[in-house]
Amino acid sequence: MKQTIIYKNKIYKIDIGFIAILLILACTSFFAIYNAFNLIKTGSGTSYLIKQMMWYVISFILMSFLCSFSNDFIFKYIKKAYYILIGCLVYLLLSRIVISLTGARINLPFAPMINGAVSWISIPGASFQPSEFIKIVLIVMVAQIIAKHNEQYPEPSYKEDLGLIIEIAKVLLPPLILILLQPDTGLCIIICFTILIMLMCSGIRKGYIVSIFVALGIVVALFLFIYYNQRDLLVSLISNYRVQRIDAWLDPESNILGSSNQLYTALLSLGSAGFLGFGSQANIISIPEAQTDFIFAAFGQCFGFLGTLFIVVVCLVLDLYLCKIAYNTVNQKDRLIVIGVIGMLIYQQLQNIGMIVGLMPITGITLPLISYGGSSTLSYFIAFSFVMNLSPVSKRTFYLGKRKTRLKKSR
Repeated sequence: MKQTIIYKNKIYKIDIGFIAILLILACTSFFAIYNAFNLIKTGSGTSYLIKQMMWYVISFILMSFLCSFSNDFIFKYIKKAYYILIGCLVYLLLSRIVISLTGARINLPFAPMINGAVSWISIPGASFQPSEFIKIVLIVMVAQIIAKHNEQYPEPSYKEDLGLIIEIAKVLLPPLILILLQPDTGLCIIICFTILIMLMCSGIRKGYIVSIFVALGIVVALFLFIYYNQRDLLVSLISNYRVQRIDAWLDPESNILGSSNQLYTALLSLGSAGFLGFGSQANIISIPEAQTDFIFAAFGQCFGFLGTLFIVVVCLVLDLYLCKIAYNTVNQKDRLIVIGVIGMLIYQQLQNIGMIVGLMPITGITLPLISYGGSSTLSYFIAFSFVMNLSPVSKRTFYLGKRKTRLKKSR
């Protein structure tokens, strides 16, 4: 809840608890990246740490700026942001086409191929990932669509609920297709899961939700049938690289030096670290992408079960705090926005930790607010600024003394 602070006759409303949690996450991220220094293969560990600190500072500043406006004022520009980001995604797709046609010799300006994907717009001194920001825009737009639908149809029929799904699909499909073509399957899954959670909380008829899950079950069953019986067909549909990732997930020891290497080394580092780990900046077992996708494994190697438990608890505290804000939010559109942020955050946490311990296939999804990543951190803080504005105001008021050294609670 936001506390009212009065300083020199100026009133400030700040959710101190939320800020404290974000600061703890920031310090955890810095400490985790610092301890991954000896595992980082490309680039300087110090450079990654400084950049992560810089991105957190920028994120806090941006969140403070956005919190000075009302959400309704910001949401007036959400469609413009959507079309700008769609334009960026189209530009990245064009660059990928050029790269394919020229055999990776030429790309469009500011849109290079990185790790086999064209997902970043790189300018001198900085780069950003449009798909990270459009997932926040989609949460707001879908919440607006659902709230408008429920206001227009207090007791909707099956046909009217179907119309809601179609309206959401019109907004959702263009960016999903463009992101999938980058290719970035992991982010597409995050967006789909987030929107599904919002739809489940929208009040839509249960028949449609059941139908969606039945359809997903059929797709999974069909996928498994093709995987085990028509492997060549599956390779032609989703590429050999993705099939190898599934192989690595189902049998980590099948190709230790190849497709299974990431998962195998992650499991080995966590399994051998024990209760307390090998100590700060340990480099007992080599871990790829230690500062990004596999930072959980890197931290676990250093501090063992206690270290990984600490990260899980910090993430859980953030999730529960957001759930509390959603519970106390009355307006449906606002509540759906918070629910969307919670769904996105929890899925990404579960997917990242799950893939490192072998429960889920590796998809290249980072651990939000812990892994190194400017676009991811900045996009989440934009979402948090909306959540901060929705946080209810506490009845308590604090007065700051003249010397700024004493905080006194008013009665």
